[in-house]
Amino acid sequence: PVANATITPSPLSHQVHPGDPVALRCSVQVGSAPATFTWLRDGQEVARGPLLELGDVDVGHSGTYQCVATNQLDRHRVFRALSPELALEVAPRSPWVTVAAGVAGSLLFLLLLVAVIVAWHRWPR
Repeated sequence: PVANATITPSPLSHQVHPGDPVALRCSVQVGSAPATFTWLRDGQEVARGPLLELGDVDVGHSGTYQCVATNQLDRHRVFRALSPELALEVAPRSPWVTVAAGVAGSLLFLLLLVAVIVAWHRWPR
């Protein structure tokens, strides 16, 4: 029977930002083939297969994910292994990060401009 189902997220952080690519992989440590995998988000089935690719995530992807691994050894016995829950939080980017990046870029441009002007005036003629 299948046992010890686990989820491996990529990237490994449980908090991601909108637009980040996210994939979840389900695996079992014990169990004979063929094993099937079902993905749950907040208790509802969302996909099947060992890999759940969420693509470029948005806030709507936030939730608690679990994987159910199943195999059937004969006609009468079906075994299931439920992974631990993985809480995924898609956190909106702070507007201050965007503002800080813009200010840093502007300051760098001004610094380069001043360096060019100083070099121009000191250049021997």
